[in-house]
Amino acid sequence: MSIHDCVSPPLSGFYMTDPRPPEYIQVSQRKTVKELLLLRRQEWNAGNSVHPFKRATFEACGEEPVGPPPAPVNSHVAARLPGHANAQRRRVAPTAEPAPTLFHWQIQRELRRLDGVAPETLYMQDADGDTCVPAAAKVRREPRSSAGNRFDRLPPLARFLHVAVAQERRALAYALATKMSPWGSLDTKEHNGQTALQVAAAADQQLIVHDLLTLGAQVNTRDRWGRSPLHVCAEKGHWLSLQSIWRTLTGSGQPIDFEMFNYDGESISSGEAERDASCEPTFSALSGGLTPLHAAVLTHNAALRGRRRSRCAFEAEEQLQKALRAEECVKTLLLMGASCGTKDQKSGRTCLHVASEEANVELMKVLLARPSSSSVVNVQTFSGNTALHVVSALQNHDAQVEAARLLMRRGADPEARNLENEPPAQLAPEGPIGEQVGYSYAMILVAYYA
Repeated sequence: MSIHDCVSPPLSGFYMTDPRPPEYIQVSQRKTVKELLLLRRQEWNAGNSVHPFKRATFEACGEEPVGPPPAPVNSHVAARLPGHANAQRRRVAPTAEPAPTLFHWQIQRELRRLDGVAPETLYMQDADGDTCVPAAAKVRREPRSSAGNRFDRLPPLARFLHVAVAQERRALAYALATKMSPWGSLDTKEHNGQTALQVAAAADQQLIVHDLLTLGAQVNTRDRWGRSPLHVCAEKGHWLSLQSIWRTLTGSGQPIDFEMFNYDGESISSGEAERDASCEPTFSALSGGLTPLHAAVLTHNAALRGRRRSRCAFEAEEQLQKALRAEECVKTLLLMGASCGTKDQKSGRTCLHVASEEANVELMKVLLARPSSSSVVNVQTFSGNTALHVVSALQNHDAQVEAARLLMRRGADPEARNLENEPPAQLAPEGPIGEQVGYSYAMILVAYYA
């Protein structure tokens, strides 16, 4: 009796089935592990990502497989095989429309809140001249920044575009501006004559500045002191907002008035008009008829004075940062097209004269590096003084000699005379610095006539 005879025959009426197809069993019986891997590699390269037996199971149920198909038996081995990544990409179903960003979701939320507001109420003003929106907007009243403190007297049931901008609430400001733009009320002014764009420039909200300009806000508006948004950015050193104005309006067709002069008198609000130990620029004495470039140079001069007078390293670093921001404003305005040869309306000073008043060598180098510097270096004020006269009249300034030599190297005339018939050398102070300035003049004259 053989061993096969001892094995009982299968029960009648039942079948011993294997869930795998017969050809798969035959192949697995004949092939080694290496051959099986090669076979599986060929199947994946051919794009057969789902086993035919498993696909038949879904077809029999009448349903489509949800999500990616089950992984193969040796998934950790097949993942290393070439073509596996391509097969995975082929199995990924096409995604739906991308989800909106947080900013777009916030805009849609604010627009839904404003659906019940009548369009004509969007440009109504209160007693202070601020634009208001009824309580249907359902927004908070708590101020989120110091810039919104001057709107505290607003009615409790109002919501204002100016307040939304001052509180740095970009989505709400965008929704309000979208509603107000068709009515031409984006340039509505509050009690200080400032538009929402000027409030955004004062708060250095470059993104809100971009939004308002894109929706149609005008850049050449004036406040009660005659300042445009460019003046505000230049005075405060907000170079990011200044560059946002430049990028947004480039190619838009809206002209930018770089030669706009502010009014005579104080150029900033009374809350900022007092000069403290930080030497914050106020321009209260020299504010008449200044362009934005004049304002930026004056801001840089004030930062240099504050740095020289600082009593600690922290204060000196703070003034240095202010100077760097003001320098970026000067460079941005020059790139935008501002002229450094424009005279102010009060004394006829150019920006080079203003920089020379503090022997501001850093800005003098920037201004004299312009292609038109040769026509500006000898420009005279209403009293006949050139920039060299202004530098020579300084009282023993540390950078006085360097500034005088820089001007003469760039073409300043040491023999130019003012209305009192005084040459620059005659205005030099007594002492070692005055002697060095006079010696520099003498050397230039000797080289000129040699």
